[in-house]
Amino acid sequence: QVQLVESGGGLVQAGGSLRLSCLASTRTFSNYAMGWFRQAPGKEREWVSSISRNVGPTYDDSVRGRFTISRDDEKKTVYLQMNSLKPEDTAVYYCVAREMGAWEYAYWGQGTQVTVSS
Repeated sequence: QVQLVESGGGLVQAGGSLRLSCLASTRTFSNYAMGWFRQAPGKEREWVSSISRNVGPTYDDSVRGRFTISRDDEKKTVYLQMNSLKPEDTAVYYCVAREMGAWEYAYWGQGTQVTVSS
């Protein structure tokens, strides 16, 4: 079982930046692909970005060039640096983990709210 705890959400003006962090409670963090999903009010949950030991950072088209995902395996933490934020980035952001070889992200954090004002 892996527990994920996000932090770093908040309120920011359009064009601003935030950095989300996600701390994982596992001894084998490097064996997990990590990622971020988000869910805006009234919308489906959507994938944002992911990173693993074997595959470099990948991004949804809506955030590519503005968001950067990274991980620190020693700190068991994954980050999402969000720049040039837009009001449409407003959502609850969820950290997720998938054991290498698994098909789905089995582990989810509780979510952190990001609100971008215009």
